[in-house]
Amino acid sequence: MKTKKLINAPENIIPEFIEGLIAAYPDMLCVEGSTGRAVVAQQGPRDGKVGIVIGGGSGHEPAFAGYVGQGLADAAAVGNVFASPSPEQILDAGRAADGGAGVVFLYGNYTGDVLNFTMAAEELEAEGTPVRQIAVADDVASAPFERRHERRGVAGDFFVFKCAGAAADLGEPLQRVEELARLANDRCRSMGVALGACSLPQTGTPNFEIGAADMEIGMGLHGEPGMRREPLAPADAVTDVLMEPILRELGLNDGDRVAVLVNGLGATTQLELFLVFRRVKQILDQRSIHIHANWVGEYATSLEMAGASVTLLKLDDALTRLLDHPCRTPALTVGAAAERPVDAQRSVRKTRAIKDVVVLDRATLATGGRITPPAFLAMMRAVSVAIRAQKDWLSQLDGVIGDGDHGVTMDIGWTAVGHVLDAQPRDAVIAQTCEQMAQAFLTAVGASSGPLYAGAFRSAAAAVNTRLNLDSAALAAWIAGMNNGILARGGAKPGDKTMIDAWAPAAEAAAIAAQAGGDERAVLQAACDAAKTGMDDTAGIESRRGRSAKLGLRSIGHIDPGAASAYLTLRAMHEALLGLE
Repeated sequence: MKTKKLINAPENIIPEFIEGLIAAYPDMLCVEGSTGRAVVAQQGPRDGKVGIVIGGGSGHEPAFAGYVGQGLADAAAVGNVFASPSPEQILDAGRAADGGAGVVFLYGNYTGDVLNFTMAAEELEAEGTPVRQIAVADDVASAPFERRHERRGVAGDFFVFKCAGAAADLGEPLQRVEELARLANDRCRSMGVALGACSLPQTGTPNFEIGAADMEIGMGLHGEPGMRREPLAPADAVTDVLMEPILRELGLNDGDRVAVLVNGLGATTQLELFLVFRRVKQILDQRSIHIHANWVGEYATSLEMAGASVTLLKLDDALTRLLDHPCRTPALTVGAAAERPVDAQRSVRKTRAIKDVVVLDRATLATGGRITPPAFLAMMRAVSVAIRAQKDWLSQLDGVIGDGDHGVTMDIGWTAVGHVLDAQPRDAVIAQTCEQMAQAFLTAVGASSGPLYAGAFRSAAAAVNTRLNLDSAALAAWIAGMNNGILARGGAKPGDKTMIDAWAPAAEAAAIAAQAGGDERAVLQAACDAAKTGMDDTAGIESRRGRSAKLGLRSIGHIDPGAASAYLTLRAMHEALLGLE
C-alpha cells in the first residue's frame, strides 16, 4: 500500500525544502554556492574561526541543516533523501565556512558519507584549507566494542555537533576543536528501537516490513535492520533494553554526570518519548548518576518511522562547558547567544576554479570497432531507461538489507547522465563522454554510488582514451576499467556482497571472450552472463561492506542491490548493441 506525503514532485523535494527552510529563518540561514545545497549560518562563519561543516542525507530533519547557526555549525551540506551529499555540495559548504583557520567536517559513519566527505576534503586541502574529519559512530547496536570504528552514527550527531561548534565559537584552534569533537564522539553512546517503517518520497512504499506486534531492537536511522526482532514490550522494559549496553560501555559510576537525549524517529508522540525519559531518569537516579542536561523530542529522525533512541554523553568539565555554551539555530537554542563581535569580519569566499578540459586529438584515435560514438551514446541511454524501469525493484532489494534507496539513487544518477548524453554531439569521443558522465553522476547522487560510479566512469575513460570506436578488446578494457575504478575508490573485493561481485566476473569474462576472438556482441554477452551469475551468487554471501554488513548472517538469502544494478547496466548495453545491428 502506498503511503501518503505532503509533497509536490518527488524530484523537487530537497530544493523546495531548502527554499522553505531559508524563508522561515532568513535571519539565521542562507544558501551559498552553485549547487544550492549548502545551508550557511548568517552569523556563523568569520575570519580567524575554525569552520564547522556538518551534513548528510535528508529525511533526518531537523538534522542536518537545522543545526546551522550561531555557536553551532557554520554550514551544512544537504544530500538527497537518505543519501550523502556529493563532494561538490560539501565543497560549497566547506568554502562558505572557511575563515582561514581550517575546517572540521562532521558526519555519520556511513560508506557514502565517508567517501564523499573525504573526496571533498582532498580537494579543499588542495586549495590550501586544512581539513579535519570526524565520523560520528555512537550506535552500540551496529558493531561490537572491539570494532567500534565500524559503528553507525545516529542521534549522537547532536552532541558531537554541539561540542565541536561551541569549541570553534570559543576560538579554539583547529587541532583542539578536532580533539574535543573526538572526545565527545568517544564518550557518546546510542541505542534505538523501531516500531514501524518509513517510506521514501520517490517510492511511497515502506522500506521494510514489521509485524503489528513486533519491534526491531537496534534499528538504524535509515531503516537498516537492527540486532534482533521481538514482540513489542512495555515502555519501561524497552528502555531497560536500550540503556543496558549504553551503561555497560560508558562505565558510569556513582557521581558521574551525563547529558541525555531521548529522540523520536518521526512518528512517535511526545507522550511516548516522555515515558522513555521517565524510565531513563529512574535508571540513572538508582545509580546516583546526575543528569546535567537533557533533551526530549525529535532531533534526528528517519522520515515517518515510528520508534525512539536513547543517547547518553558522559561529561567531563571540558564537555560540560561546551554543552552549556550558547547557540541559536532553527532546531536548538541554548542560553542566550552572544552578539556577533563588532569587529568580526568575513572575507570574500573562495570559489571553484574552472578546470581545463583535456581535448583529445581525434586524428590520433583508433577507429576500428563496431561501437562508434553514436552507438555508445545509444547504449548509455539504454542503461538510463533500464535503471528507471527497474528502480522500484532495486529499492525493494535494498529495503531488505539496507535503507531502501538504491533504485532511487541510481535513477537520479542515470537521469543526470541522460542530460549529459542529450547535450553531447553525436560524434563525441567516448572517453570524454565518460568523463562528463562521471561528473554528472557524482554531483547528482552523492551517496556511496556517486563516488564509486564516478571513479568507474573515469577509470573506463582512461582505459579507452586512445580509441574513437571500441572494438572487442577495447570494450573489454572499458568493462575492466569500470571494475577497477570501483575497486580503487571503494576498497571492496569479490565476496564482500557488493556491486564488485557482478563487475569483477563480468570484466574477467569479457577479457576471455575478447582474447578468444569474440566480437563486441560476444564480449557483452559473456559479461552479462557472468554478471548475472555473480548477482545471483550474492544471495548466498554474508555482507562484509556497507550498511548491510551490520546484519551479519541476516544478510544471507538476499541479492545485493548494487550487483543487481551492475547486471542491469551490462544487460541494457548488450540489448542496445544488438538493436543497432
